[in-house]
Amino acid sequence: MPDSPWSLVSGLLGICSVVLGAQGNILTFVFGFAQVGTYTYLCVQERFYAEIALNIFYFITMIYGVYVWKRRLTDDDSLQIQPRRLSKRLTPVLIISVVLLSLLVGWLLQRYTDDPQPYLDAFTTVPAIVAQLLMVLAFREQWYIWMLVDVLALIMWLRAGNYCMAAQYFFWCANCVYGYVQWTRCAERPLRC
Repeated sequence: MPDSPWSLVSGLLGICSVVLGAQGNILTFVFGFAQVGTYTYLCVQERFYAEIALNIFYFITMIYGVYVWKRRLTDDDSLQIQPRRLSKRLTPVLIISVVLLSLLVGWLLQRYTDDPQPYLDAFTTVPAIVAQLLMVLAFREQWYIWMLVDVLALIMWLRAGNYCMAAQYFFWCANCVYGYVQWTRCAERPLRC
């Protein structure tokens, strides 16, 4: 589906959501819920089945995320959370698991659906599940995975001819850098976030 008003609305909602998320602001979920609805509609139009399933997952995890983030709010009434760091021993396990699961999902999409970009769809979906879980649980390492997901999604939407969604993902790539810097600073100096 070429650019549409829904693409613009979804892109703007998504930008607001990720900027607030990069700041560790719990209001990220308000814009996130709205973005999930509009983005899912666009994915249905393009037959990006793994992305549709991913957005259902996002909706569910965002409900849980509100609960987790409310418990991790700093004491200064800023609506910001205190981020955590992931254990270095878990990183290789996550990488290997993500690659193998992405290949499996890509193969399944290619074999059993009419998805026009099955492996790209899979490699934007499986890592995004891991990144979303890390985000909900307030781990700063989520930003590495989001960068991968956003670059691949940018390519996927460019290939689909939807430049509004591609622009959103371009912005999200830049936001990953900002988010990582913010979350690292907050993890190291929690009282100055």
